Amino acid sequence: MTKDVLGLLIGMALAFAGWFGGFGAFLLVAALGAIGFAAGRFLEHGGDVRALLLSRERGGR
Repeated sequence: MTKDVLGLLIGMALAFAGWFGGFGAFLLVAALGAIGFAAGRFLEHGGDVRALLLSRERGGR
């Protein structure tokens, strides 16, 4: 799937959420989409969840 088609689908999902659910639903869909995008990008580029959690425990305080 190309990036322009993916952008179109995301825009349509946000539009439907805003139209039928109001502004709160629009924000919820946008936030969950951003979290899903970040998680997918992290895992796609060889991210290791255990390494992320361990680095937070060591230097996050």
